[in-house]
Amino acid sequence: MLPRTLIGLLAAFTATTSLAACPDYLDHSMRKLHSREDVNFCEVFNDKPLLIVNTASHCGYTPQFKGLEALHQKYRERGLAVVGFASNDFKQEDADEANAAKVCRVNYGVTFTMVAPSEVTGDNANPVFQGINSQSQAPSWNFNKYVVDRNGKVVQHFGSNTQPDSKVLEAAIESVL
Repeated sequence: MLPRTLIGLLAAFTATTSLAACPDYLDHSMRKLHSREDVNFCEVFNDKPLLIVNTASHCGYTPQFKGLEALHQKYRERGLAVVGFASNDFKQEDADEANAAKVCRVNYGVTFTMVAPSEVTGDNANPVFQGINSQSQAPSWNFNKYVVDRNGKVVQHFGSNTQPDSKVLEAAIESVL
């Protein structure tokens, strides 16, 4: 049996090395939508494949929330994390976070992580989207989808017109699982 101090050191080393592998652009905490709770991306999503989507609650593409939730349900047991970033970059996010959260959770049954509104384009983009945009292209509208591998590399970008049940999107997701 190992002494307690050695067990503690081993646990600290393991936690430190797993967090150290997290890409810099994910090494941030952001507030969840209509919540006081923060999500630390390295703690929650490190070493997981991701589907990152910029969203808005009053957009013609807003019904895609239902399909994104279906992807979350289908692939979460295989490690995929779907993360939505509410944004008003294209002037279609509700100014009231409670209403935006209602659209997601009540109208479309969203249970995946949704982040409070922030910018996803330009010089003021949040740190996660700064990293995504440097690897791919910045969203040109709401509901752009980014498939990210376990190492934090954006492997494919899909525009707003790509529906969540698209075979090409699902193939990209499968490729990172």
